[in-house]
Amino acid sequence: MDKGFFKAGNPRTLLAAFLYFDVSFMVWVLLGPLGIAISRDLHLNAGQKGFLVAIPVLAGALFRVAAGALVDHFGPRRVAISLQLLVIAGLGATWLIAPHTYLGLFPVALILGVAGASFAVALPLASGWYPPHYQGTALGIAGAGNSGTALAALFAPGLAVLYGWVNVLGLATLPLAAVLAAFLFLAKEPPRRPSAGFVAWLPVLKKPDCWALMFFYGVTFGGFVGLASFLTIYFNDQYGLSPAVAGSCTALVVFAGSFIRPLGGALADRVGGDRALCVLYGLAAAIFALIGCGLPTIWLAFPAFFAGMLVLGLGNGAVFQIVPTRFPHQVGILTGLVGMSGGVGGFYLASSLGAARQATGSYGPGFLAFGGIALLALLCVSVCHRRWKAAAPSQAAGMEEIPASI
Repeated sequence: MDKGFFKAGNPRTLLAAFLYFDVSFMVWVLLGPLGIAISRDLHLNAGQKGFLVAIPVLAGALFRVAAGALVDHFGPRRVAISLQLLVIAGLGATWLIAPHTYLGLFPVALILGVAGASFAVALPLASGWYPPHYQGTALGIAGAGNSGTALAALFAPGLAVLYGWVNVLGLATLPLAAVLAAFLFLAKEPPRRPSAGFVAWLPVLKKPDCWALMFFYGVTFGGFVGLASFLTIYFNDQYGLSPAVAGSCTALVVFAGSFIRPLGGALADRVGGDRALCVLYGLAAAIFALIGCGLPTIWLAFPAFFAGMLVLGLGNGAVFQIVPTRFPHQVGILTGLVGMSGGVGGFYLASSLGAARQATGSYGPGFLAFGGIALLALLCVSVCHRRWKAAAPSQAAGMEEIPASI
């Protein structure tokens, strides 16, 4: 890492963004690691399990759009505090009510979706303190907070066995409250930010680059969060692992994808996000096609998923290196829109795996379809690479006018 990075921005705020992102993502995917206990308690089939764990992912995706616009209007620090208080209150109410029906878990899933909206808050908070040439690294460090999904997979299944899955939802308020206290002390609003509001969405959505970035992130982050939500169930069902062991395997895989994200951002800073994505999508297509064809033992499946998560984690960092370079004055809005597409991709993957299992008795078709989508992303990013390369001179001229706060 460039030594100048540590002097270029606000390390305390970057740390606050990471911590807030981390515990929020831990809560966001809780239904996945708790899915084994919940499905046994409520007697859910494979399709219901896949849909239930996918609902918070979709809800978080939709809430991110509103959160991104609110960040541009009120500032990321204020929005983060408000969302965190809402999630803490919602989980506390859930613990008191203790829902024990399939439909009764849908409001819980919506509350968890609010935690998923943290993506559109933490990244602008970090981005607003760093100049353009450090955007990939700063956003990669803040975005490594998606490691919270691994914490959920590591601890939630075992705690559910000991205390019950409803009590795990209540216990989750403790780290949320602790990080909120630290956030109040560490985080500062960026010195300058755009004040675009909701009206700025439409002009941005008219630009092809916006839709391209949404699709790219729908594949990389969608694959990441979809697997983080579903792999505990998958390892338990496909290979007969106990909930605790399945959760530990999921945690190791997710940690790999989470903490390599800053490397993806830093790599993209050096070679360009589009060039990095060309390689990463090709690798993702090959890996998930192999998984879809069937791996008979966990000893073969685990390395494949580990490699797949590394590729997706690098891709997450690479996509968000592109965001502030293509849209320097609409970082908050693009973060919300691109983050939303990532959540939609995660909803698709988690729900499609459950649906494939329910319809065919195998998860293979779901993984093969995802590999095909990664291949399509490779073709799309190749087209964008050629177009952006042709437009590089005018883009460089525009970058000279980017404010230092972006």
